[in-house]
Amino acid sequence: MTKASISALSLNVNDPEGLAQFYCEFLGMHRLEADDAVAVGYGKDGAVLNLIQASAPGNYHPGQQDRYWKIAITLPDLDFAHAQLSDRGISSTTPHQFRDIAYMSHLADPEGHVIELIQHSFEGNPRTRTGDNTAPLGGGAEIGLITLRTDNIETDLTECREALGMRYLSRQAVTDLGFDLYFVGLCDETQPNSDVNAIENREWLWQRPYTVLEFQHLLSGSVLTRPKHATGAACVHIQHTDGTETVFR
Repeated sequence: MTKASISALSLNVNDPEGLAQFYCEFLGMHRLEADDAVAVGYGKDGAVLNLIQASAPGNYHPGQQDRYWKIAITLPDLDFAHAQLSDRGISSTTPHQFRDIAYMSHLADPEGHVIELIQHSFEGNPRTRTGDNTAPLGGGAEIGLITLRTDNIETDLTECREALGMRYLSRQAVTDLGFDLYFVGLCDETQPNSDVNAIENREWLWQRPYTVLEFQHLLSGSVLTRPKHATGAACVHIQHTDGTETVFR
């Protein structure tokens, strides 16, 4: 029986081969088999990144109200990964503890797509392991999150839970910044605390070996969906236990 999972993110880009080289050389992903796409990933339980040639011309300029926002790569040792990227000429923001949410850093790929790096543990807490200088990003990396924006969180949560069979894992309020964060996943595990608002669920979430779907719920304004074939348009692939697939945009 096929395992249910958030199996892939398809992203329209200008240069699939060039981006694949970046993700493999600097972020430690591997080329994977895929139909009609250049696919990269870590080859474990997380999602694959499908890089598809955009048919609509134009450079990608991310917007704060775009439906698609980012992927997050979760890993054991963020300080090590940041130093390694810097040594190789790749710019990323200085790692910092963002409230009681995550120890994180950000960078962009050569076409401007946002990549978030999240350590398995909060700043100052024990790491799940120290970085390995023989491995990109210090090893242990996974595509931990795919992040979409929403202006109607109840509709998205209902579809994910009732139509797609996902479990509601965490809610993280950042209301003063104009948004809240919601996390759902296809898993049989139960989070440490049944209260989705509990802080103790957060490090647990960053340590999952599979990909979780995150929604940034905008508290004002409307989310804009790019034309299906335009640069920057994205869709999430959900693999079901019977081998069928649902595409979620």
